[in-house]
Amino acid sequence: MAHEISEHHHAQEVPSPETSPDSQIDPVCGMTVKPESPHASHYQGMHYRFCSAKCKIKFDAEPARYLAPSPAPAPVAGAEYVCPMHPEVRQPGPGTCPKCGMALEPVLPLLEDDEENAEYRDFRRRFWYSLPLTVFVVALAMLGHQLTSVSPAQRTWLELLLSTPIVLWAGWPFFVRGWQSVVLRSPNMWTLIGLGTGAAFAYSVVATFAPGLFPDSFQAHGRIGVYYEAAAVIISLTLLGQMLELRARSQTSAAIKSLLGLAPKTARRIRADGSEEDVPLNHVHVGDLLRVRPGEKVPVDGEVTEGGSAVDESMLTGEPLPVTKRTGDKVIGATLNTSGSLVIRSEKVGSQTVLAQIIQMVAQAQRSKAPMQRLADVVAGYFVVGVVLIALLSFFAWGLFGGERGWVFGLINSVSVLIIACPCALGLATPMSIMVATGKAATQGILFRDAAAIERLREVDTLIVDKTGTLTEGKPSFERAVAVQAGQEEEILRLAASLDQGSEHPLADAIVQAARAKGLLLDKADQFESSSGIGVRGIVAGRRVVLGNTVLMTQEGIDVAELGIAAEALRQEGASVMYLAADGRLRGLLAVSDPVKQSTPDALAALRQAGMRVIMATGDGVTTALAVGKRLGIDEVHGEVKPADKLALVECLQREGRVVAMAGDGINDAPALAKADVGIAMGTGTDVAMNSAQVTLVKGDLRGIARARELSMATVANMRQNLMFAFLYNALGVPIAAGILYPVFGLVLSPIIAAAAMSLSSVSVVGNALRLRQVS
Repeated sequence: MAHEISEHHHAQEVPSPETSPDSQIDPVCGMTVKPESPHASHYQGMHYRFCSAKCKIKFDAEPARYLAPSPAPAPVAGAEYVCPMHPEVRQPGPGTCPKCGMALEPVLPLLEDDEENAEYRDFRRRFWYSLPLTVFVVALAMLGHQLTSVSPAQRTWLELLLSTPIVLWAGWPFFVRGWQSVVLRSPNMWTLIGLGTGAAFAYSVVATFAPGLFPDSFQAHGRIGVYYEAAAVIISLTLLGQMLELRARSQTSAAIKSLLGLAPKTARRIRADGSEEDVPLNHVHVGDLLRVRPGEKVPVDGEVTEGGSAVDESMLTGEPLPVTKRTGDKVIGATLNTSGSLVIRSEKVGSQTVLAQIIQMVAQAQRSKAPMQRLADVVAGYFVVGVVLIALLSFFAWGLFGGERGWVFGLINSVSVLIIACPCALGLATPMSIMVATGKAATQGILFRDAAAIERLREVDTLIVDKTGTLTEGKPSFERAVAVQAGQEEEILRLAASLDQGSEHPLADAIVQAARAKGLLLDKADQFESSSGIGVRGIVAGRRVVLGNTVLMTQEGIDVAELGIAAEALRQEGASVMYLAADGRLRGLLAVSDPVKQSTPDALAALRQAGMRVIMATGDGVTTALAVGKRLGIDEVHGEVKPADKLALVECLQREGRVVAMAGDGINDAPALAKADVGIAMGTGTDVAMNSAQVTLVKGDLRGIARARELSMATVANMRQNLMFAFLYNALGVPIAAGILYPVFGLVLSPIIAAAAMSLSSVSVVGNALRLRQVS
């Protein structure tokens, strides 16, 4: 068995001549080779041994390929870090966002990571070490005047001694981030926290060292009033709030972690001599034969070459029933082999597997910004500056008009304003909802490309669906050929199959497979040309052959009336009919049927119940399309449509004010998928279709559209709740902190209460977002 490997793999393991007297590394496949191996080669004065003759042949053909220096390794998953509020901020390692000061998160979480990331551990350590000191400071501030053995001045110095490590050590990261926000001219929550705690602590220090600078109105319990306890409690509560927020935020990546955990760590590779070995998954190459025993996970994407079994694909597709796999069927990496033994040939490994691409799509969607976030971004841009101005206004207003203790109240209220006004909750309002929703969707086999798709899908009122591969299985079977001249049926099939060898369409594949099953000798097609959606043209054995629907025949000037009755009868049965012409004359037709997916009727019923208008647009003949539409209860059917017609249909509906989704799986659907308000690709279809769409259904099950729409509605509602809470919190919190209730109720908000409210605001937003995990 030939081992197909990348050009750089194992290059570092290539030994110099006889690096070990006992063994060498095969430079082609990386296996350990014994010295007595008969397969050996000399190259540029070096001696190399191989595990098999095939590896030796490959090495002799391209020795430089396997001996080239290895390029720098690609970054491992999770090595790139991103800001949850500003996804455009990325860097190779951990750190803080220069815009908002939040801790950066790995784009892809590492499986070996627990939920206690570096910042969480650091904040936890600072919190627990400083908490006893905070308790003592608060006790002294609240009850110290009852201690007759300790004078007021001594209490002040004792509070300074206890609070200094809290503020200058436990709170140091806050001041660093606050200073960075000023230097980078990007004010954020750390600007406010740094100003608030810094002002309270600095005032208290001045009052401790120079109490004579203050008027008698600042006296309280025999000393100038100090606010060490406020600074200490603010630091402790902020640390606690950050710990709770970081832990909650880590849960939003649980879906990606679960996806990463699906892949097995090893694979059982079958050697060329028939023996087997367990190898790490990253040592599996395209073309390797792998054995998958009952109860094991399929290691990579591939094709079954031997055996049969039922494979549980629910972890990737959301489909609960195992799927029977036999020789020739495709299998997806990370799915579970439940019963029989399989031998598969690997086709996609590493970042090319379905699982890896799903993880990348989910990560990309999680870090995208929803349009709804734009308002929050605009508000946040002016928020901090506005809060600082309100704090200054509160300070001077109280000081000038607040009476004897006005300046004291001014200091308290201005610090409260700075602390309670947390823009973090505003910034997290939509990103957290998006992260949870995309993760939840991935577990149900629904992949969103970005946040805009989630937000837009709920507004869709019209769905255009392709037939082949969307409503139907996409695995058509050849039924029959009808020739103009009796007895020429096999020749019609042979010509069509020869031409269709160059086509990617499922109908073409069915014709080719039928011809091969009959043992027909196929010719090579020259000058092959695909008129996507209507048919193909080419030269077969010197004859110009055209295969397609009536639109293509009309373009070619070929009359199909001679077979019109036969074609109509086949279409009435739901079969797709293709005419075949050679040398400018009609020669026959071919009928191919494609069974409707079992899930399609239920999916259409769910979509109608959701109030969506369903339209079918297909390249098949009008009669065939109407027959399938009637069977499925679809009233509006368009047949024999070209890619341009599907695109025009989308544009027409959009001009009518409709919000249009397009669901398809083929290259011919790509223009309409890209133009639609939301393009939905079947994961069983082509890469072009998936690249053109905003949503991909891994299983290709239309029921996923109804589930995706329900999740979209829940997500948008959740984002609105978060934004409303964040706006309302600040709209009420800032005036109360400024002292608006004092004239009526005589209440002044303590900075300690403000700090607690600020910490809980972000946690509540994240907690509300996590509720999306319960959406069915």
